[in-house]
Amino acid sequence: MSIDTALDTAGWELVGKETQYQNPHVECNLITIKTPHRQTPCTWTVVHRKKGVAIAPITTDGKLLLVHQERIPLQQTLWEFPAGQIDETKTPSSELVIDTCLRELREETGYELPKEGELIPLGYFFTSQGFTDERLFLFAGRGVVPHEQGREPDEHEVIHHCKAFTLAEVRQMIINNVIRDGNSLALFARMSVAGLV
Repeated sequence: MSIDTALDTAGWELVGKETQYQNPHVECNLITIKTPHRQTPCTWTVVHRKKGVAIAPITTDGKLLLVHQERIPLQQTLWEFPAGQIDETKTPSSELVIDTCLRELREETGYELPKEGELIPLGYFFTSQGFTDERLFLFAGRGVVPHEQGREPDEHEVIHHCKAFTLAEVRQMIINNVIRDGNSLALFARMSVAGLV
């Protein structure tokens, strides 16, 4: 099957943009836009967020590391793969994306990727395309090892635990809705189709 991706970006015209709210982390805009199949402009509320990364750390014995992190918007603590935002707001370089990925691994899990380890890029996805342009770059890190200084969480994050799970345990956590954030589910799906798990 051939998929024509020209329709993905052709024929869009931004007519107007009004910023409703802005802070260092998020920007809410009311945009007026013509789309490829709507010649009459329509209005839409779009939330702009920094791009982010998520990494599935795989230990030398083949286990997957998950963090148990408080999520304030949900008022819940979730088991997730490590993830975080990229500081550059527009178009981050591939080096910055990778640096952010390895930083999040180190901060949230207390593990690092040694020189003999492998960082595997798995593309990106849109986290909630109906209202935000946020995209998340996905990676698997094979062969991670504990860092001598342990975890160094960001001051704004609360991570209760970092734990290594077997592949069977992670699959069961997904089936039982224990793992339920979109980042981790998308990353596990990409790893599955890539034959990594």
